[in-house]
Amino acid sequence: MDRRDEQDAPAALEGPAGDLQSFAVALRRTQGEINRLVHGFAQAQGLHPTDVQALAVVLDSAEPLTPGRLSEHLGLTSGAVTACLDRLEKAGHIRRTRESTDRRVVHVRYEDGARAAARRYFMPLAEAAERAREQFEPAELTVALRFLTALNDELGALRVPRR
Repeated sequence: MDRRDEQDAPAALEGPAGDLQSFAVALRRTQGEINRLVHGFAQAQGLHPTDVQALAVVLDSAEPLTPGRLSEHLGLTSGAVTACLDRLEKAGHIRRTRESTDRRVVHVRYEDGARAAARRYFMPLAEAAERAREQFEPAELTVALRFLTALNDELGALRVPRR
C-alpha cells in the first residue's frame, strides 16, 4: 500500500492483497469514475458514450483501424459502427480514408485537432493518475502495470455477443 495511514485505506483494500473481491470492488470503482468522465466528455461533444469508446480504440490502435476491426472490438454490429463513425466524422473527431492499393479498404484515423480537445478535457484525469503514481515506488508500479496488462489481455480474449 502507499504511505497513507491504514485507517485512510478504502474499504476495498481491507482484505488480503490477493483477495478477488477487493480487486473487483476497486476495478468497478475505477471503471465507474472513468465512465463518469467519459460521459461528461461525450455530453460536452454532443456524442454518445459508445462514440467515445470508439475514439479510444482508434487512438490506441497500433496499426490502421478498419470499421470491421472496430466492430469486433466494441462488440457492435457493422450498422451500429457505421452510425458511430458517421457521428464522429460529422463532429470532426475522425476521418475515414481509403487505401490507394485497394479502394475497398477504409481506415479510421483520429483527427489531430480533435486530439487537442480530448487532451484538454481529460487533463484532470492525467493529473490525477500522475498524483496517484507519485505515491508508489517504481517496483510497485511495475507490478501494477503487469497486473493491468495481464487483466486486459485476459479480458481482450473474451468474446462478447454483438449488441
